[in-house]
Amino acid sequence: MAGLNIRQDPCSLDFLSLGALVHRLDPGIFPFRKARSLDIHVSGGEYNVAANLSDCFGLKTGVATAMVNYPIGEIVQARVRETGVTPFYKWFEHDGVRGPNIATVYSDRGYGVRGPVVFYNRANEAGAMLKPGDFDWAKIFASGVRWFHSGGIFAALGEKTSDLISEGMKAAKSAGAVLSFDLNYRAKLWASVGGEKKGQEVCRRIADQIDVLIGNEEDLQKGLGVAGPKVDDSKSKLDTGAFFEVIERVVKQHPNIKLVATTLREVHSTNRHDWSAVMWLDGKEYRIDAPCELDVLDRIGGGDGFGSGLIYGLLSGRSPEESLRLGWAHGALLTTFPGDVTMATLKEVEDLAKGGTARVQR
Repeated sequence: MAGLNIRQDPCSLDFLSLGALVHRLDPGIFPFRKARSLDIHVSGGEYNVAANLSDCFGLKTGVATAMVNYPIGEIVQARVRETGVTPFYKWFEHDGVRGPNIATVYSDRGYGVRGPVVFYNRANEAGAMLKPGDFDWAKIFASGVRWFHSGGIFAALGEKTSDLISEGMKAAKSAGAVLSFDLNYRAKLWASVGGEKKGQEVCRRIADQIDVLIGNEEDLQKGLGVAGPKVDDSKSKLDTGAFFEVIERVVKQHPNIKLVATTLREVHSTNRHDWSAVMWLDGKEYRIDAPCELDVLDRIGGGDGFGSGLIYGLLSGRSPEESLRLGWAHGALLTTFPGDVTMATLKEVEDLAKGGTARVQR
């Protein structure tokens, strides 16, 4: 594919991500202060892409991450096995009282005019303790990896996590993998490690290494410090012109980047969104011509769903247009499932990407 040099020789892994795993406690439509019961979802901004690519798209994927030897760790390991992702764990022992821990994310779904609320307990998190030297990259990459991915959530976790990302990127580049990074800018996370200034310093350094960048307009502005477009309240938030203006500034700042992509959504209520997507690849602009109206069950993970569908298209040799539509369709489907990772089938994604409907399947 123009702009991206994707390996075509046999590799043990199509895709490898680096990031922290978490367990998300979900009371559904109840706010936490009124919750009586909770669903447990296993998640992670970087891991979700690997899980989606394995479970829905049938690719060989892996995740390099921290793991804690205690019951919550056992829950997480079981879910990773269920999705078919190959784990590369750096092990930590729990002291029975304080940790180290698998982080907890609290996230209700909101409803209607009441938006979802997300907050964290990432105290003494094992993932934040990861550092360069914790993974044997030479061994991991020895049998071939086609695509290596990490993200801004993991970069913000600890003093050395961004250094570990850079170390992994260097090893992946030497091994011939495509390098991608999802900015996933989270102000609450960066606030504890130096704020927006630190976030931009870290994200810019990583952006200098990569081939593919995923991030919405706000991510690009806050994560990379690029200027935003002029605000025009008369235009829809799905207006693609403004986004491509920002992309031009990004690739001028980081000329190594060959592809930038994101979803565009206009939120009418918690459960009704207009959904679109755009991609810039090697100087050419691609967009979804007809945005769809989404009836959203659980919006968490929709962006990761988009990224995994897009990456699948690129890895499987689809055209840029079809790859973008696969990402758009899978992200849309993911918002119809509870939890952060996919429950879709490849056929469902392909049908929606081609213009399928929600008619009963008999």
